[in-house]
Amino acid sequence: MMDFTMKNIDGKAISEAVNKETAAEVEALKQKTGKVPGLAVVLVGDNPASKVYVGSKVRKCGELGIYSEKIILPADASQDELLDVIKRLNNDPAIHGILVQSPVPKQIDEAAVVDAIDPDKDVDCFHARNVGRMMLGDFSGFLPCTPWGVMQLLERSGIETKGKHAVILGRSNIVGKPMTALLSAKGADATVTVCHSRTQDIASYTRSADIIVAAIGKPEFLRGDMVKEGAVIIDVGINRVEDPSSEKGYKLVGDVAYDEVAPKASRITPVPGGVGPMTIAMLMKNTLRAFLKTING
Repeated sequence: MMDFTMKNIDGKAISEAVNKETAAEVEALKQKTGKVPGLAVVLVGDNPASKVYVGSKVRKCGELGIYSEKIILPADASQDELLDVIKRLNNDPAIHGILVQSPVPKQIDEAAVVDAIDPDKDVDCFHARNVGRMMLGDFSGFLPCTPWGVMQLLERSGIETKGKHAVILGRSNIVGKPMTALLSAKGADATVTVCHSRTQDIASYTRSADIIVAAIGKPEFLRGDMVKEGAVIIDVGINRVEDPSSEKGYKLVGDVAYDEVAPKASRITPVPGGVGPMTIAMLMKNTLRAFLKTING
């Protein structure tokens, strides 16, 4: 297997740079105000992957000087119990950001949960008010963490988006739709095509793309014959696939067949170590933005 690491966009290194900036600003604000940003992470149930994600978010808060509160509710918690927790957090002046870890158990109405979070504490940027502002081109508030992370990867890697053809694989509310807004906005100025499960002949679109953002939720969906030479590939996917040779019995792969696509790409994000670390880094940035809003009004 050839070594394509020189082409890799190092999400770990870039996220560390972002986190260093956040930590410095948090410390400066602490010296100035005597206060720090606060993030509450709520987990309903004991989904193993969710527990890992929650743990990593709380740990990152500690590293950056951000106060955190972890709240774990039983898997059979009712909708009203969760809404009561959110109401308390909405009214807690020490908490500036609230995140309810997905997925939630089937008895929980996730849309109602998102709607219940104070939009000024919606650091995931899922609330309709924050999404609407972003879609209208107002990027001064919260931005969705993964798409914002992708934009930071492109910008900090010196990858030009102006006038480029960007193809987004996937139309989810979490990645695909906001990614379209950010890439096509003034300043980024890409021409964006969105492909999804009902798109016919997806390869005819991806072969013309200068930038591909793969967020379609299918392991190694994007193959080598679907990209042109020199394309920039951003792999948002993270999938567990069986791997008998692994000690865990599985391995993590993205939505891109890395070994096929990397030889043709000019730059590419690996999985893991690409987009993943950026999502938490931008969550911390959103929490800082929420705190700044309480100071500056």
